Amino acid sequence: MTEIFQAGQRVQLTGPKGIMNTITLESGARFGSHKGEILHDDIIGIPSGSVIQNHNGDQYLAMQPLLSDYVLSMPRGAAIIYPKDAGQIIVEGDIFPGATVVEAGVGSGALSSYLIRAIGEKGKLLSFERRSEFAEIAKGNVANFLGTVPKNWSVVIGDLQEQLARNCKPASVDRVVLDMLAPWECIDEIANAMKPGGLVIVYVATVTQLSRTFEEIRAHGGFTAPSAWESMVRPWHLDGLAVRPEHRMIGHTGFLLSARRLAPDTVLPTFKAKSGTKTEHTETDMDIWLPQAMGVRPLSEKKLRKTVRKVTQNDNPRQN
Repeated sequence: MTEIFQAGQRVQLTGPKGIMNTITLESGARFGSHKGEILHDDIIGIPSGSVIQNHNGDQYLAMQPLLSDYVLSMPRGAAIIYPKDAGQIIVEGDIFPGATVVEAGVGSGALSSYLIRAIGEKGKLLSFERRSEFAEIAKGNVANFLGTVPKNWSVVIGDLQEQLARNCKPASVDRVVLDMLAPWECIDEIANAMKPGGLVIVYVATVTQLSRTFEEIRAHGGFTAPSAWESMVRPWHLDGLAVRPEHRMIGHTGFLLSARRLAPDTVLPTFKAKSGTKTEHTETDMDIWLPQAMGVRPLSEKKLRKTVRKVTQNDNPRQN
């Protein structure tokens, strides 16, 4: 079925030099830049993938935005999970249609958007977020892209450790996705909520967070041995016989770790250990590598309030 642009829909305009802008169509409105103006009415009624001109004759490609385009340009409260990591979470986390998924925290809504698509109309996404401002930004971003806040998505304000048992019955959750500062603090709670055979996948930024989460899951005894990895994306330049890697690549953004939930009273067999020497560590050794100890600056309240206003107004063109 051909996608015909209508008023109220979003359109991605790619103009001279490949610069992209995403706008919301409105009858009688204009999109202006230093290159000239484009009438929204010239876009309304044409199919996605069409070429239009501004009043100076410059050509623009009009396309329906992809979700990966949108998440990179949407207003942000917290940092987003990039498409390359979201793809890994969906595939390696085995997020399937009809699944009941718990997410913590919600951030700016990028991963929530992917999870909502993956679980389908019969699935259920329950997201937990400590900050009400982040939750508002996430819901605004999801609604701006999908046109509404899905009925099968709930956002709970509060700590996962306190709120999970109040909102989920024991052994009722298929998948858990953790994107939070200290995921190792809620392993007991997610274990109680997960079905036997369920899967938890964790996204963390630093090696110390990765190590602490790994050790806590292993010490719990109710999961398989966790596995961890990171992904990197290197684009390639293609022009005839001039084929080479691009000078820039998407390198480290975060680590991913996953483990499966065991059945009750199950003791994991002792498998052959990999070679290597385990080093001892203290809590101080672990804490000095947390983001706050590394001098990562927290998001200012002023910038957060500005982002909330921006996402709820939904009337500002945004450049990708």
